[in-house]
Amino acid sequence: MRIPAFSRRAILGAGVALTATAALGVGVMNADAATTTAAPAVTKSGKAAPGGGTAKTLVLYDTTGDYGWMGEVYATQTANLASHFGSWTAAPVAGYKAGDLSSYTSIVYVGSTYDEALPPAFLDDIMRTTKPVTWVFDNIWQLTAKDPTFAATHGFTSGALDFADVSEVDYKGKKLTRDTTGKSGIMNLSVSDPSKVKTLASAVRPDGTTFPWAVQSANFTYVGEIPFTYVTHDDRYLAFADLLFDSLGDTGVSRERHRGLVRIEDVGPDSDPDELKAVADYLYSQKVPFSVAVYPRYRDPKGVQNGKAQDYTLVNKPKVVSALKYLQQRGGTLIMHGYTHQFGAVANPYDGQSANDFEFYSAHVDSANNVIYDGPVPGDSAAYTTARIAASGLTFALAGLGVPSTFEPPHYAASAVDYQAINSVMGKRYDRGLYFPGVLTGAKFDYSRQFGQFFPYAVRDVYGSVVIPENIGNVEPDAFNNHPARLPADLLASAERNLVVRDGVASFFYHPYLGTDYLKTLVTGIKAQGYTFVTGDSMVAN
Repeated sequence: MRIPAFSRRAILGAGVALTATAALGVGVMNADAATTTAAPAVTKSGKAAPGGGTAKTLVLYDTTGDYGWMGEVYATQTANLASHFGSWTAAPVAGYKAGDLSSYTSIVYVGSTYDEALPPAFLDDIMRTTKPVTWVFDNIWQLTAKDPTFAATHGFTSGALDFADVSEVDYKGKKLTRDTTGKSGIMNLSVSDPSKVKTLASAVRPDGTTFPWAVQSANFTYVGEIPFTYVTHDDRYLAFADLLFDSLGDTGVSRERHRGLVRIEDVGPDSDPDELKAVADYLYSQKVPFSVAVYPRYRDPKGVQNGKAQDYTLVNKPKVVSALKYLQQRGGTLIMHGYTHQFGAVANPYDGQSANDFEFYSAHVDSANNVIYDGPVPGDSAAYTTARIAASGLTFALAGLGVPSTFEPPHYAASAVDYQAINSVMGKRYDRGLYFPGVLTGAKFDYSRQFGQFFPYAVRDVYGSVVIPENIGNVEPDAFNNHPARLPADLLASAERNLVVRDGVASFFYHPYLGTDYLKTLVTGIKAQGYTFVTGDSMVAN
């Protein structure tokens, strides 16, 4: 019996809150972590995702105050999304100098610190530029106060924060969800000339009244809150991800395009060949290509299964290897899902058994039955990760399966050092990344404040890795670790909301031990919504 992999699914959404200590809801694992103030005034740049556009986006972020570290968190997520549209450079806004914008085609400013002292040169350049500007949340009042013509030109000025418990954002006729845990409010702009202001998305109050959540006027787009806080599969985050198509530039897709992805999950030497073949036969019958996440070595050091420690690889299981070759013949692409999908002989966090535990990150289950992320595993290093990848690849090769070209960290969790090593060796992942303060600034990685992000389209993330997206989760028939069951209807609802993202995906993963009934419901339903199933590699082809 496999333990459901809830920890990576519910925790690693984009900026999902893990404790109440973060003012705006980014995940904080250690409530006793020291407060971070200003980040180093450095810049970091990244290249476009394969097939991405030609935009050159400047991402500026706040760094001061008790929660200054959160500016980097939000900038990281913005930069990841921006890679879909072209290259990007991220830097603290405090270091902005006159003319810095001239080297870029667009700019995104993420205002996360109330009354951050914005450089006059930055405000002056924003006032004068005709390039697309996206301003997120705080400090819009500094711009409108400095520019006496702003209201006349754009038809609005800064207003007041609305603290209503907005649980929905209306975008393209779909109700996107919004968690009401955070109480930072949404900016309710003062609109003086509606003819000059296009409301892109509306916040819906509990009484049904609305006010603009995002607006556009000429070259200026304004978003009334940070869209990365307390994110779920169905979140208003999707609206922000789609708005970037207008503000950052065309990616070359001249029409709506919606693609579906399927990944068969947690396949190892201990898998049931008949279950694998049944899933492959169904997907093949539906002309649905798929990926297969495989760990090539099974370990059960505590003897959980039968009271005796076990350790064997695919080479020792010819029937499983035969089934995997059958999957390849039926349209399956094997990806590397770690080496053992567990760590050492310890519970990390469950029982030490492959497919249940983390391999590249330490975790435990607390007294309240929550999975808590603790940080890198003992001995973590680039050499450790590179060796695991090499051992995994060799085992695939010895089994006659070929060496996969895509990596998926078990439970979507690894250290920043691991992610950098994965990028160096393989360059391509199929997951939701785990990110940390320090990745953009070059400061010491802060593992007490890790956060995750899913993508509705392909990106090249801040580690440099191309990322095949997974964004609507998986079927879990039973509740686990304080997370509710997630059934096909839930995934289909998420896929329906993801249709707001032009050139977006409905990408899910599926455990073969669940049989094919749930899978049939998902494939049929996603096709009916207008998605076309494609290979993961096609998502990141140039």
